[in-house]
Amino acid sequence: MTRTHFTRLVATVTMLIIAAIAVSSCTKKEEKAEEPQAVVEEAVIEEVAPPPAASYEFPRMKVPEDNPNTLLKAIIGAQLFFDPRLSVDGTRSCYSCHQNEHGNGGETPLAVGAKKKQLTRHSPVIWNVGYLDRFYWDGRAASLEAQAKGAWGGGNMGVGAENLEEKTKQLSKIKLYKETFARAFPDEGMTPDTVAKAIASYERTLVCDKTAYDRFARGNAAALTEQQKEGWEIFMGKSQCAACHAPPLFSNAMGVPDGVYYNVGIGTEGVAEEEVDIGRAAVTELEADWAAFKVPSLRNVSKSAPYFHDGSVPTLEGAVRLMASGGIDNKNKSSLLADRGLTEEEIGALVAFLGALDCPRTLVKPQLPK
Repeated sequence: MTRTHFTRLVATVTMLIIAAIAVSSCTKKEEKAEEPQAVVEEAVIEEVAPPPAASYEFPRMKVPEDNPNTLLKAIIGAQLFFDPRLSVDGTRSCYSCHQNEHGNGGETPLAVGAKKKQLTRHSPVIWNVGYLDRFYWDGRAASLEAQAKGAWGGGNMGVGAENLEEKTKQLSKIKLYKETFARAFPDEGMTPDTVAKAIASYERTLVCDKTAYDRFARGNAAALTEQQKEGWEIFMGKSQCAACHAPPLFSNAMGVPDGVYYNVGIGTEGVAEEEVDIGRAAVTELEADWAAFKVPSLRNVSKSAPYFHDGSVPTLEGAVRLMASGGIDNKNKSSLLADRGLTEEEIGALVAFLGALDCPRTLVKPQLPK
């Protein structure tokens, strides 16, 4: 399948969802209205390859062998991603923590889960999430599927891991979910695992690769302003930002086995050591990982305030200043950090350049099955 064909198929997800739902609600007498269903059935049986490597060298996206991408899975996954009925109390969906208005990251410094429970970390941006090798800020989940299931059973959706089977039975009473899962997963039907697989399949379509920077990288010099070009040079040179945020994905945690985690001091200042969120060390039990967290991508960063794993920095300029000045000193701060001695003009140019990484796409809410 060509990249063009893939793009066209992904672009029809919303249209096909609406068509499928309209078909499911038709009576037997409405024979003409049933015709689109045949179109949907024909389209979804074809396997959809992950986005191919682009000319500016995005790595090839890894897809689990037991969950190959298909259009039908992406359709179902989009519905589930936006469906608050997955949560324990019907008040929150996956989208609640990844809204367009907040760059598809979290609105509040710390995420808010089901029953208005405040969680312990900030909701990250999920553009290009399919390129990560491990998930959550501390990398504790080894796949998108595991992350989706963990968030569903954990505090985000509040269902409880022990209650996922029962919640799935409730959801399977929704006619269209039952029918589409039977087609997408003929050997399994609708189970907690296939729900997670469908959500993960949708999330792998969330690719941000057509920013102003990408046009510039392909040779369109006019895609960036003069200030942004200056910021680009500082980003790659004096500020050494690319040491952790190398293009084109702008996160060294993407496309790297097990990811990359650094301690930049966030969450350590003025906090007793025993109360510090130790991040990656909670997973690896290694002192070298104490208070280290996954390197986030900078794509869409200008739209996704607040910043860092605890959402403690409210503005992009503040985040740039913190990193350019060498982070916050603590017993395990990364040796990559140092005060780069940037001027006010250079700080402004860096912030301007990061605006060139704004994603032109938004998440589109599909019609939910009834």
